[in-house]
Amino acid sequence: MLTSAARGIRGATVVLSNTAEDIEKATVELVGEILKKNNIKISDIAFAIFTLTKDLNAAFPAKFARLCCGFDTVPMMCYQELDVPNSIQKCLRVLIVVNTDLGQNEINHVYLKEAKALRVDLEKDTH
Repeated sequence: MLTSAARGIRGATVVLSNTAEDIEKATVELVGEILKKNNIKISDIAFAIFTLTKDLNAAFPAKFARLCCGFDTVPMMCYQELDVPNSIQKCLRVLIVVNTDLGQNEINHVYLKEAKALRVDLEKDTH
């Protein structure tokens, strides 16, 4: 399949606590939702960048993407998020860049739990 562009897909969630188990659970849930909602094949992923707020340092999310989500050949990096006053705590964010024929407006970004507040503009009106 020939692809026309690299597109970024954003996502975020809040991790229950600073443990490897909770970071794993949050990573797998978030990455799984992004893959499902965008119908992504692992072979179409160019790279992924994970960030964590300063209160999360028990494990690397990339480790769990590799072990649990099939990202064996995906280049990944993990970074500490900028510590902005009054921002959401225990927040895990990801940027997954994929090669796709989808237009920018067809990408489904995924924000879970309290992280939904980061992108209220993405909430669909259900009325």
